[in-house]
Amino acid sequence: MKKTLSQRLAILSDAAKYDASCASSGSTRRDSAKSGGLGSTTGNGICHAYTPDGRCVSLLKILLTNFCVYDCAYCINRSSSNVERARFTPDEVVWLTLEFYRRNCIEGLFLSSGIIRSSDHTMEQLVQVARDLRLKHGFRGYIHLKTIPDASPRLLEEAGRYADRLSINVEMPTVAGLEQYAPQKKAGGIRQAMGEMRLKIDAGKERSHTGRRAERFSPGGQSTQMIVGADAASDQDILASSANLYGSYGLRRVYYSAFSPIPDASALLPAKSPPLQREHRLYQADWLFRFYGFAFGELTAGRADGMLDLELDPKLAWALDNRALFPVDLNRASKEMLLRVPGLGVKTVAAILRARRHQAVRLEDLARLNVSIRKVRPFVQTPGWSPVRLTDRHDLRSLFSPAPQQMNLL
Repeated sequence: MKKTLSQRLAILSDAAKYDASCASSGSTRRDSAKSGGLGSTTGNGICHAYTPDGRCVSLLKILLTNFCVYDCAYCINRSSSNVERARFTPDEVVWLTLEFYRRNCIEGLFLSSGIIRSSDHTMEQLVQVARDLRLKHGFRGYIHLKTIPDASPRLLEEAGRYADRLSINVEMPTVAGLEQYAPQKKAGGIRQAMGEMRLKIDAGKERSHTGRRAERFSPGGQSTQMIVGADAASDQDILASSANLYGSYGLRRVYYSAFSPIPDASALLPAKSPPLQREHRLYQADWLFRFYGFAFGELTAGRADGMLDLELDPKLAWALDNRALFPVDLNRASKEMLLRVPGLGVKTVAAILRARRHQAVRLEDLARLNVSIRKVRPFVQTPGWSPVRLTDRHDLRSLFSPAPQQMNLL
């Protein structure tokens, strides 16, 4: 019996929830109010709304199909999986996107797919959706396409012409993990496709000697996703892989997705998912690397097992492992050192640097900046405040550890 459109939408939107690499930042500013067409990436168009774990909302997030010729052990849509299958045509995805947008339910499209027939066949259909939205319907909202690394360079180039952001999932943190759980996918091919996309993205930002801009190509850059907790990779392994991806391929974001147990799973996979707090700590560590000047290796250097502390955020855990560097003088320390003080964010540090040009910054001044005094006190000194031996207290960690909770016995 043929499934209705609503039935297929339920199946394929649910199947897309496992893909975390969905973000709308960095797109070109396009506004239909000024240039005609439909939709916008500014104003009433895409709003940068995120859930607490970093996932983007307000996009129609679906798969073109959950049929797949690959048999990746960790994927619920693998060829051997006994899930209910469904498929959209490109025209149906275009119609759904426009109708949801007109009803003000979404502000853009995130489109991925299982591999059907071949990589090129699948990629051609994904590109057709983006091309028709842009050229036939004048859609100026946000489009994020999940690309297929084995697809032809011509199709990947065309995808970048119409999409605001492209992403290729590395899937597993290590090459060994990918070979074990997804032997049909090749890490070398994924890295090569990411490298080629970086060159095109960089070229799209440059101007010729005449001052003309190059052809637009994925102005929001590229992102990727890796699964956490399916294999034995430690947080140190995961963060080292992320450091390489950021440095070598200029990625805008690496997304971390905690492994979720799936029906009829391979015996290779763990029976339960890792703590969601682990995923959260990886995002925090990633943020420290991108905006606070930390090296990934620093954040796990004090942990013999290479895992981030689940009880404390990575910056606080690092500070407790490096107490000899504290307390920091708020009125003399460099920007780089201030950024390493627990409780001080990028905006707060900028405010401190501005304020101390004119007067001494005191502890009470931090309260006016909405800083957690409880968190920052052991690590700073200011006129009128010195932690004395507070940093050396053997029970300092206990001051920050979460309070024990009564477990539910039912």
